[in-house]
Amino acid sequence: MATGTNIKTFYQGQWHDDNVMVIRAADHGAWLGSTVFDGARLAYGLAPDLLPHCQRVNDSASALGITPTYTPEQIHDFTLAGLKHFPADSSVYIRPMYWAIDGGYMAIVPKEGSTGFCICLEELPMPPIETTLTLGKTRFHRPVLSTALVNAKAGCLYPNNARMLKEVQENGFSNAMVTDVMGNVAETATANIFMVKDGKVLTPISNGTFLAGITRSRIINLLRETGFEVHETILTYDDFHTADEVFTTGNMAKVVPVTQFETTHYQTGPVAREAKRLYWDWAKLNYQPVHST
Repeated sequence: MATGTNIKTFYQGQWHDDNVMVIRAADHGAWLGSTVFDGARLAYGLAPDLLPHCQRVNDSASALGITPTYTPEQIHDFTLAGLKHFPADSSVYIRPMYWAIDGGYMAIVPKEGSTGFCICLEELPMPPIETTLTLGKTRFHRPVLSTALVNAKAGCLYPNNARMLKEVQENGFSNAMVTDVMGNVAETATANIFMVKDGKVLTPISNGTFLAGITRSRIINLLRETGFEVHETILTYDDFHTADEVFTTGNMAKVVPVTQFETTHYQTGPVAREAKRLYWDWAKLNYQPVHST
């Protein structure tokens, strides 16, 4: 099912209209889950950090044993060309993807050099500025590298996210605050997480159980450059219950305040507002509008 509308698909070297069929029933990715993707954004005419997202999809492919077939620069340029098919004021979700076509040893291992690739562009509005999240606890955890491919943005990881979301949404929350197997907070089911306590900004330390996002890193650097004290550290549920402010970062919505975690309530705080402002000010300063390039 498509996430957005007005879909354009780059496949076999050219752009196509609509949600094009790209994968076959016997492809390795279809029956053994060897798929990776990345997500970037066109919003307000800008596609910030597009190249790092293109680099990360190649890194994810390599982590799964899939042979990347394009350079990050090529994926970047294909994407910019595709975005020009949309109106200048569009908000677009950008999703480059790889999957293995043939299997190697015992059919299980992706065969080197046998790779499918596409880019899917879907028109998808940015969430309204007043959007907030409520978070609940989940009994499911983030895996570790010895049991899952947590060093990649791999499709096979997302059924775990789905059951987390289903569980907390049945309890009336919009997202899940997720821990690793040691019980330390890792992120939400869909985005990285931050809290503010006594003026200090804290976020779970990257410990190999979750992807430390590109937007997460950008926000950390922007806040530090502005004078905020930001720490990557070990955090527990108890820490978040005592927080003054909580917000998430991710590609889909960039910065979203959290107003509730279980029985604890928060106001939309000044750090989240400042982080969002800093991000888009930085993007406007460092990126030309896509339709002017």
